Amino acid sequence: MTTTASTKRQSILNNTGSNNGSPGIDIESGRNLARTVTLAAAHGLPVIDQDPPTTSGELRQSRRYSVTALYSMAAEQDVEVEDDLSKAQKRLRKLKLSISTLSKKNFTLERDVRYLDGRIALLIQNHMALEELKQEVSSHLYEIEITDVAYPDDRRMQQYSGLYFLLQTEPRHIATLVRLVSLGEIDTLLQTVMFTLYGNQYESREEHLLLTMFQSVLASQFESATDFGGLLRANTPVSRMMNTYTRRGPGQSYLKGVLSDCINQVIEGSELNLEINPLKVYEQIISDLEDKALPVNLPRGVSAEEAQANPQVQAILEPRIGQLMKIANMFLSTIIASIESVPYGIRWICKQIRSLTWRKYPDATEMGICSLIGGFFFLRFINPAIVTPQAYMLVDQNPSRHPRRTLTLVAKMLQNLANKASYAKEAYMMSLNPFVESNKARINRFFDSLCEVGDFYESLEMDQYMALSKKDLCLNITLNELFGTHSLLVKHQDILCPNKSSHLRMSLDELGAPPSQVSRNENCSIELPLFSRWENPLAEVENSQESREIISLNDILYMEAKSLLVRIIRSIPQLSHETITSLSDIMDVAADSKDISLIRKGIRAQEMLTELVTNGVIDPVDNFALMTQEVNQELVHLGNIREQVLIEMESLDSVYKTICDHNNYLRMQLESYKAYLQNVRMHSGGKKEKTQYISGPLKFSHHQLERDGVIFECNVPETRRNNIFFNIVSPIPGTFVISLHYKGREKPILEMDLKLDDLLEKQQDNVQLLDLEYVQLNVVRLLYLLNKYFNKR
Repeated sequence: MTTTASTKRQSILNNTGSNNGSPGIDIESGRNLARTVTLAAAHGLPVIDQDPPTTSGELRQSRRYSVTALYSMAAEQDVEVEDDLSKAQKRLRKLKLSISTLSKKNFTLERDVRYLDGRIALLIQNHMALEELKQEVSSHLYEIEITDVAYPDDRRMQQYSGLYFLLQTEPRHIATLVRLVSLGEIDTLLQTVMFTLYGNQYESREEHLLLTMFQSVLASQFESATDFGGLLRANTPVSRMMNTYTRRGPGQSYLKGVLSDCINQVIEGSELNLEINPLKVYEQIISDLEDKALPVNLPRGVSAEEAQANPQVQAILEPRIGQLMKIANMFLSTIIASIESVPYGIRWICKQIRSLTWRKYPDATEMGICSLIGGFFFLRFINPAIVTPQAYMLVDQNPSRHPRRTLTLVAKMLQNLANKASYAKEAYMMSLNPFVESNKARINRFFDSLCEVGDFYESLEMDQYMALSKKDLCLNITLNELFGTHSLLVKHQDILCPNKSSHLRMSLDELGAPPSQVSRNENCSIELPLFSRWENPLAEVENSQESREIISLNDILYMEAKSLLVRIIRSIPQLSHETITSLSDIMDVAADSKDISLIRKGIRAQEMLTELVTNGVIDPVDNFALMTQEVNQELVHLGNIREQVLIEMESLDSVYKTICDHNNYLRMQLESYKAYLQNVRMHSGGKKEKTQYISGPLKFSHHQLERDGVIFECNVPETRRNNIFFNIVSPIPGTFVISLHYKGREKPILEMDLKLDDLLEKQQDNVQLLDLEYVQLNVVRLLYLLNKYFNKR
């Protein structure tokens, strides 16, 4: 140690004092760690022996998993250091928060789109009166003037804080509530549960608590089941909850990474027709003959069996069946090879399904168990993404008609394989049974492997104790989520908490009647701090002499010294990538630094090492060899974490882009529906002053519509596209005339009359494209364009 460094450290030490008589422990940076270790010991987590061994080797060997784990978590999440790892972790946390926040917005948009889709369908089919629709939609989606907003005061905020801490940390209450609510109430509850109460999708504690809730829900579902075959398949609040879980960030990331390439390969063969329904093939033969003006010698109106027996149909079907099985095998092989990428939560749910089936149905066959697992994994998770990849943002463009049908058939094949049935709902699917038969053993092995994941109860317990040592646990929750969940709890309190002395019942009694829902413009978000009203474990533990005696302060001191040395090294760029050989040299470098906080850290580290030597924990004779080795191991560990963080960030960047694209897609759908309803109001003599209606004509270039995604496909040669443009005029609200023009020609090449009702009906029927002979237009984006330019609010 240099004289200058020693003098400098002594000078700083004289100015800073001795840390309240305990110079060996870094009080400022070590308090949370010590509190957490103490808390873990008081709650039965394994800790080191009460009487510490006298030699450093014996002491290090005596340390138990929980203490080491707590130290590692503290080192990984250090907020004082600003090295590459720290910066990468901050960016990753910000990205994960953005994904969680936008996922919640998308869930809300999907719910609004689904609601309007059903309401408008009723209007189109004349099953709902116009005035009834206007009133219902206005109350659901539009702002309503409410003068008395029941914003919670400080006292009620504290009561809500205690209630929501109870709900989050004791998932059984939510699990019971999910089973009690109606289908009409489930979406609102799921929004709060999936995206608020357990909304941090990448935080292990919240994820584990959410899965604990799932376990309780599934156990109850199995307990009350009367039909083995129908388990988990009906459209119930429980199945809706499982669907919603798969749409969270980790699930979306898996689907995009695994399915996109396979789906895009199918889409590339846009002209490949693999229809195998014999009736449709038979009808297509007749249609093709008529298009070519050839004589049609085939009878019309035949049955499926007669069509199947036709030699021409059989000749077409045979190669198509072979190609379909080849494509399905490609999907299946990709999915099976991706087993290590399947999100832990998805695999854990599969494991619970298997375990619950064994307990409820001890005589169930392996095939029956695998069919239940497949009912979740394929029916709820994989197949929806294959059938509608554009809704999951797995593809850049909507599949055209033939690829869309191929993807639907592939999904049916995978589902039949998961079900392992010897029959199919559609008779023509029986021709694909060789695919099912040849892959039964393969899919069974996959489902078994899917369930082979560890439980998380030990780590959840650790996460809980770590969380209790924090003071910043909070939820970002809207007023309507706050009041809505309160209302559901009160509605079902006699089942949820019949015992009037239970904590949940006492919380609800104190809160009283839930406030009414507020209007959309008043539904602000608030930060709700979380804390337990019923106990203060930290205070109890810290005041417990017995608990303090259980923990070896030498071990806490050793961990803190090591943690502080790692922080010093991470703060000095020239040291962070080297193997450390002398801890004294590290402290010398810190003492020579111009950074006063780094100098203080070096002094504290020296004090801790001195105390550890005095207590016989480490030996200066070997130049602190054991601690030096552990410091180097921790630096390697942190370096590996940095690489993992960068890899995870790259993956999540793609997920975030996908979720952003989905958000834009949903907003366009919602605007299309709102445009329709606006026109409905105008036709019915509603208020017009809020909307300026533009009749046109408006002119759009080919380049503009292609850029905005309105033009999906164009048959006009590229060299001539700069010379074509579109005119759109709206002679009356809700009716449009689209004309395609070529520069220099007076008359349009083609014209088409469109009604907004027809476009909305196409969208409802999942018809993605509008064919104008020379161009195909994207229905959703066309609706968005018409609303944007012809309705000016």
